[in-house]
Amino acid sequence: MIRAIRGASAAARVARRAGGVQARGVSDLAEPSEPHVATAVPGPQSARVLQELGQLQDTRAAVFAADYDKSVGNYIADVDGNVLLDMYCQIASIPVGYNNPRVLRAAQGPEMARALANRPALGVFPPRDWAGVLRDAFMRVAPRGLDMVFTTAHGSDANELAYKAALMHHARTCRGARAASERELASVMDNQAPGAPDVAILSFSRGFHGRTFGALSTTRSKALHKLDIPAFASWPRAPFPQLRYPLDKHAGANAQEEKRCVEALERILRTHPVPVAAVIVEPVQSEGGDRHASAEFFRAVRSVTSECGVLMIVDEVQTGCGATGSFWAHEQWGLQAPPDMVTFSKKMQAAGFYHTRALVPDQAYRNFNTWLGDPPRALIARAIVDEVLGQGLVAQVRATGAYLLSHLQPLAIRYHRLVQNVRGAGTFLAFDCPTAELRAELLHLLRQEGVNMGGSGELAVRFRPMLTLAKPHVNVFLTRLESVLNKMDQKHWPRA
Repeated sequence: MIRAIRGASAAARVARRAGGVQARGVSDLAEPSEPHVATAVPGPQSARVLQELGQLQDTRAAVFAADYDKSVGNYIADVDGNVLLDMYCQIASIPVGYNNPRVLRAAQGPEMARALANRPALGVFPPRDWAGVLRDAFMRVAPRGLDMVFTTAHGSDANELAYKAALMHHARTCRGARAASERELASVMDNQAPGAPDVAILSFSRGFHGRTFGALSTTRSKALHKLDIPAFASWPRAPFPQLRYPLDKHAGANAQEEKRCVEALERILRTHPVPVAAVIVEPVQSEGGDRHASAEFFRAVRSVTSECGVLMIVDEVQTGCGATGSFWAHEQWGLQAPPDMVTFSKKMQAAGFYHTRALVPDQAYRNFNTWLGDPPRALIARAIVDEVLGQGLVAQVRATGAYLLSHLQPLAIRYHRLVQNVRGAGTFLAFDCPTAELRAELLHLLRQEGVNMGGSGELAVRFRPMLTLAKPHVNVFLTRLESVLNKMDQKHWPRA
């Protein structure tokens, strides 16, 4: 449930921003009613742009070259004049539409200009209004029980610094009241124990927590991400449930699968030869193939971690900011005790982790870097939160997601060879194709019909639309999806 703005002063600040900023140069583009496809996607101009860019950067993952001056709302334009309904949204990271007026106003104001021109070392010389920015951008929507926020650069960075907080907390708990010994201080300079102890962060099979050095040791989604990079070999993984669909027809088997995974987790935490400081888990394994588990499973994970004295980190980098139908996906679990840390990025357009005061290091400069985030990104996050709360977008996500899901399920019956295991919450939905080749074909054909989508894991087609997606957009999408499914069905399974 979206919580009210905390405090009259915060409300007053929001009101002043809403009424006191005169927008200049705000996009006056109107969102189209449907896609427009002028060329193949990608087209010849995209090919030219990417060829030029390829002389300077690796462009092998690029799909097309976008024209952000002409992108608006739920539609992304490319340099060939194509306008596509965007159901992928920069890998789940655009929350309130392209060229959103409120976000543009925040980007153009004098507060933003000062922040861009005078980037501070936030840990040493914070701006006088930084506490107010943090309250308005992040603490208004803070997860229950977490009263502090550590701002960072991006999602991998947020997870990595959360790991540091967990490891420092573990060492402080073990050390007690005494200071670090001379032996600890000397040995750490050689990367040796006891100053550099062998302590672990546990993650789950098929989880994804980033590509930076430490985060990679907890990422388990694809070998490609980890290949050739040294890892923390003692960091364990626990099995994540592989649910069967539809859920109502496999309730017993799924309950047994989740029980097996919880028992394995507890066994690892109690018997692993290296102590585990924290467990990190995603509400939905987003890069691992949109793999879900029940609220009961996550409640059991919280119970086991608490009993074992292990911190619980919830990675909401992709699920946070409303996409699942609550501001934070873990709010739907009904936890008795909140997580110890919640990481965020993507749709917040800023990154960091929420935590309690108990996780503040015992000395300054320990969990630290020069920037500690970026005020311009916090100002954009503040505008996004204003828009999400002011427009009731989380409730809209619930309604739109239910409508979309109700239409995907009949398509999964009619086109059962192509659409399988429909699942999700809010508009954070997915279905599987039977093979990776069929998925690639489906995504390509959707782009030719004017819909931009992406995959996850080996087989999943994932929905990552804006929070502003509404029923008319869903109708546009469904028309084009059914057209593609019909073409593929006739091609691969022709009727005599």
